[in-house]
Amino acid sequence: MSLLGIRGSFFDFIDDPWKHVGAESEAARFLADGLLVVEDGIIRAFGPFADVSPAYADIEVRHFPDRLILPGFIDGHIHFPQTRMLGSYGEQLLPWLKKWVIPEELRYKDPAYAREGAARFFDALLASGTTTCQAFTTASPVSTEAFFEEASRRNVRVIAGLTGIDKNVPEDFTDTPENFYADSTRLIARYHRNGRNLYAITPRFALGASEALMSACERLKLEHPDCWVNTHISENPAECRGVMELFPDCPDYLAVYESYGLVGPKFSGGHGVWLSDGEFRRLSQAGAALTFCPCSNLFLGSGLFRLGRATDPEHRVRLSFGSDIGGGNRFSMLNVLDDAYKVGMCNATLLDGSVDPARRDPAEAERNKLSPYRAFWSITLGGAEGLYIDDMLGNFEPGKEADFVVLDWNGGPAALPWRQSMVLEGKRPHSMEEAAGLLFGLMTVADERAVDETWVMGRRLYKRA
Repeated sequence: MSLLGIRGSFFDFIDDPWKHVGAESEAARFLADGLLVVEDGIIRAFGPFADVSPAYADIEVRHFPDRLILPGFIDGHIHFPQTRMLGSYGEQLLPWLKKWVIPEELRYKDPAYAREGAARFFDALLASGTTTCQAFTTASPVSTEAFFEEASRRNVRVIAGLTGIDKNVPEDFTDTPENFYADSTRLIARYHRNGRNLYAITPRFALGASEALMSACERLKLEHPDCWVNTHISENPAECRGVMELFPDCPDYLAVYESYGLVGPKFSGGHGVWLSDGEFRRLSQAGAALTFCPCSNLFLGSGLFRLGRATDPEHRVRLSFGSDIGGGNRFSMLNVLDDAYKVGMCNATLLDGSVDPARRDPAEAERNKLSPYRAFWSITLGGAEGLYIDDMLGNFEPGKEADFVVLDWNGGPAALPWRQSMVLEGKRPHSMEEAAGLLFGLMTVADERAVDETWVMGRRLYKRA
């Protein structure tokens, strides 16, 4: 059995800061000088260095005196085959899919291209401090196999599955419902809970699914109830209109997935920009989740996700945040938080500063405001809760997997160190308030250059050059 100690300043969460309005720091935990003890990839002990170190006096200790150590970031919605085409101009969602996504994802039928794509994807992911992701592959089993094999090689926690689509795209981009069911069954047997792999039954979106494909997803979920379900929902107005035409018997977008028994725990719908209040309530009641993808929502002009509605304590919806590469144009979850903050502030203005008194809702406006506590909870413990993996990771509780990121609070643009000096009185943070101030600077000014090291299961997999 191998033991390793990590010493430094730690910041994680023990509760949801949206539950602590006016006192969000009560949900967080900061240790100015802490010790994390890892045994074969699992956290064995965690606490102040002075308290924990006497019991582990003989172990190797790596010391990070001028860094902040956080749980590894969680990306709840990302397309691994779109790595090469991120930042591609293509107007809104549907024409962008036709121009860029379909040609690129078709290349992933080639095993060599899929393997190269998977290697480049995980290189970029780890360089951004992301240690867990829920990902889309393509309609080709080759890409799904390449994804899981590369994830296994690096021992990264992932959720993914063969992506089902059989309508409204070119024929060579689709597969039949029968093949989707057979291939998914085989892939579940091969990869689900094999190492750190988790399998998601993945209808790409309702606009691309026939009734037969949705029925195949329903059958898979009944036969494999332990699997996740990952899809898109209500991203773009044209998409929403198309879904209602394709499924005229359903009153709204969510009802399509409900009618096939897919909405419940371990269900994630990416985007949710145009969901009704009733759909938010039904998601909450079902224990289902949404993934907020602000970068791609802004890049493709899809709209502003109603974060304050999703976090309504009366009908709280589980959430993760996602980069949505390549609709999103950054791998870094720090950049996701930056755009999420801006989306939230725009929503807050609409709700609290509207010239129409009927539209004012100060309580919902406040819930849209993304403090550093709400933000970093959302990409660590909150993201884990949204994906139903918080029993495995998300904070530094003993027994959880030792995934963490080492952040350089001055890493990034030339102006960042001077900005950070506003909140840092000494050489390193000594209080929760100082640490939170540094983190807010990282999410609004920095980028992946702030990631010094990324560790997975107690092993360093990335070191900034």
